[in-house]
Amino acid sequence: MAPSATQRLMGLATTSASRHGTHRSSTTQFSKSTGTARPEVYPAVLSSLPDSETQNLLASGIERNVALTQRSLQSMNSSLLLSKNCAIVGHSQLSHSANYHHMSGHGSQEKRSKHPLLGTPCSLSGRRQFNVTPKAILEASPPSFQPYLRLIRFDKPIGTLLLLWPCSWSIALAADPGHLPDPWMLTLFGAGAFFMRGAGCIINDMWDRDFDKKVERTKQRPLASGELTHFQALVFLASQLSVSLGILLQLNTYSILLGASSMLLVVMYPLAKRYTYWPQIMLGFTFNFGALLGWSAVQGSVDWGVCLPLYASGIMWTLIYDTIYAHQDKYDDMLIGVKSTALKLGDQTKPWLAGFSSMMIGCLTATGVMCDQTWPYYAGVAVVAAHLTRQLYTVDLNNADDCASKFRSNSKLGVVLFLSIVAGTLLRSQLKADNPATDADDK
Repeated sequence: MAPSATQRLMGLATTSASRHGTHRSSTTQFSKSTGTARPEVYPAVLSSLPDSETQNLLASGIERNVALTQRSLQSMNSSLLLSKNCAIVGHSQLSHSANYHHMSGHGSQEKRSKHPLLGTPCSLSGRRQFNVTPKAILEASPPSFQPYLRLIRFDKPIGTLLLLWPCSWSIALAADPGHLPDPWMLTLFGAGAFFMRGAGCIINDMWDRDFDKKVERTKQRPLASGELTHFQALVFLASQLSVSLGILLQLNTYSILLGASSMLLVVMYPLAKRYTYWPQIMLGFTFNFGALLGWSAVQGSVDWGVCLPLYASGIMWTLIYDTIYAHQDKYDDMLIGVKSTALKLGDQTKPWLAGFSSMMIGCLTATGVMCDQTWPYYAGVAVVAAHLTRQLYTVDLNNADDCASKFRSNSKLGVVLFLSIVAGTLLRSQLKADNPATDADDK
C-alpha cells in the first residue's frame, strides 16, 4: 500500500530534522541561549516536497507555530517584568502610606489589586496572600521539612478523609437518638486519622522504596528519590505513632486494646501486594477499622450486629475506590511484579465493581435496620448508590487522570452518608415521641 501524503510529510520532516540535529519529537529547534525558535531545518523539508500547495500549507503552519512560540516567550517576559514593577511600586506605596499614617495617627487597611496578566489577587506590598490549603502550607514550610510533609502525603488529604469517614459514620450511628455526634470524639478521630494515615504512608514507602523508583507516579517520593534516608523515615514514623498512641489513650480500655490490634493490619498491607492480587481487601480491613473503633469509643464496646455490616460496607467501598486508583499504575505494576485487583480483574473490572457496589448498599441498609434509622438515612444511602452508579458508568479505566479524579470524588460520598446518619439519628427521637407505645414495647 502506497504511503499517504501525511506519512510522506512526516518521513521527510523526520529525515531532514535528523540531518540538522533536531530532536525527533519536535518540528522546531530552539536556541538554548535565547529561547527563540530556529527554523533553519524547514527549507530542507520544504524543498523535498513535490506538491507546492502542501509546501505553502506546511510553511504557513511552521510560521504560525514560530510566531506563537515567540509571542509566548514575550508574554512570559512581560509577566515577569510587570510582577517586578508591581513589587517595586507596592513597596514604595507601602512606605509612603506608613509614613503618612504614622504622622496622622490613623490606621490603614492594606490595599489589594489583581495581577495584570494572571488576574489573581496580590497585595501592593508584594507579599503573598494568606493561604491555608495543604499544598500552600507545604510550599511555605522550611525546605528541610518539606520532604517529611511529602512523605506523609500532607498535600494530598484525600487519604486522611477516606480513613476518617468510616470512623465518623460509626460515631454518628452510636449517638443517642435526637443528639448530634460527640464533637470531642470526632476531633480525636480526625487527629488520629491524620497521624495514622501518615504512619501508614511511611511504612508503605519503607517497604516499597525499590518499587517506587520504577513507577513514574511514585519515583519522586522522598525515600525513592533519596531525599530522606531509611533512618530519617524511621524516626519520623516513631513520632507519628507516638502521637497516635497518645490519642488512642484518650479512649476507654476496650477501645485502646481494639485500636492497638489494628497495627498488625497497617504493617501487613504493603506486603499483601507482593503475594496476592487482592491487596485491596487488606487495605479495606485496615482503612475501615474505625467502623468498629468509633462505636466502641462512644458506647464502651462493639455492637457486632450494627458494626459488622458497617465494616463490611466500608471494605466493599475500599475495593471500589482503590481498584479504580490501582488502574493508574497497572502497566508499571505489571512490569515490576506488583499485584493488584486492577491487574486481576482487567477488562472485567466494571462488572466486579458493580457487584461490590451492590454489596455495599446492602450492608448499609442492614446497618440502618439494626440501628432503627429513619428516612433521611435511607435517602442518603440512595444518593450513595447513585454516586457509585455514575462513577462506574463514567470512569475511563485507561485514563490515569480520570481514575484519580473518580478516586478523589469518593470523599463526597463519605460526606453524604455522614450527614444522612446525623439527620436520621436526630429524627429518631421525634418518631419515638410520636409513637410512645413502640418505646414501651421495647422496654
